Amino acid sequence: MKKAVLTGIRRMEIVHAETPRIIRDTEVLIKMAVVGVCGSDIHYYVDGKIGSQVVTYPFAVGHEGAGVIEAVGAKVTSVKPGDRVAIEPAMPCFACDQCRAGRPHTCRKLRFLGCPGQAEGCLAEYIVMPETSCIRLKDSMSFEEAAISEPLAIGVYSVRQSIPMKNAAIGILGSGPIGLSVLLPALAQGARRIYVADKIDSRCALAARMGAYWTGNPAKQDIAAAINAAEPGQLDAVFECCGQQEALDQALEILKPGGKLMIVGIPREARVSFSIDTMRHKEICVQNVRRQNHCVQLALDMIDNRAFNVMPMVTHRFPFDKAGDAFNLVADLKDGVVKAMIQFDGMQ
Repeated sequence: MKKAVLTGIRRMEIVHAETPRIIRDTEVLIKMAVVGVCGSDIHYYVDGKIGSQVVTYPFAVGHEGAGVIEAVGAKVTSVKPGDRVAIEPAMPCFACDQCRAGRPHTCRKLRFLGCPGQAEGCLAEYIVMPETSCIRLKDSMSFEEAAISEPLAIGVYSVRQSIPMKNAAIGILGSGPIGLSVLLPALAQGARRIYVADKIDSRCALAARMGAYWTGNPAKQDIAAAINAAEPGQLDAVFECCGQQEALDQALEILKPGGKLMIVGIPREARVSFSIDTMRHKEICVQNVRRQNHCVQLALDMIDNRAFNVMPMVTHRFPFDKAGDAFNLVADLKDGVVKAMIQFDGMQ
């Protein structure tokens, strides 16, 4: 088979490799159909690491995927060859204290697709996954919608961990795929007004089309002043979705006393800071978000039930052999890219 591997900083190659084999009787072999390019993939592509997770080359990334079951192990019961599936990239042990507490996303022995030191990613024609990471798709759902369920699940989980959305006024700082994945479930759950900021005008425009009440570009205006003028009582919650220090600072300016700051984005820096004076006087609650927890099926259900339309997020499509071009486009944020999809021949 062919797979795409990182071979250095901003270097990706298509190589030939042995097709993986089912080893455990609870595993399945998946023929990949699509893979979405995620911001964390870009961290590995551009920086070679995310915090303590450092790439050892060559390494295949990719964790937003969907495909078709090619073969199954002897004890697999939930899927069969020919089934179309969304892939849950997390592979917890289901036995540690975190898993027993209902927190498989912080499993002590977690393996995650495309995470250095844990598991190679799904930018390959075939991958092997545990049965528990495969969610069978309805005929009505496309492979691209299935792949988007992974980042959408992060947004669903972020909203679930924040505050009741009914009649809430919230902010989303960063209008990339994760910011939009927060926007959609927040709207579906009754948020009154959603204020969205991004330094790319086309992303602001997309957020407006997808239901944002207000959008602004912090490179061109004082968004804190504008939001506070439009919402004198300030915001109930703010979702920081771009991993930028200035966005964290802006969040504290627009949150009301007793408001909640949701940290969803992944900063490039090892440390971030807060104005403790502002946080103390406003009694701001800070909640970090670690991927998603029990939300992939919920995200798929919301897509299938047409609670909203996720497809406007997909702005670019590339054949598998041009995966490097997709990564360069997303890394450089060119041509209005939001979500780039990598497609495998004959699987659409």
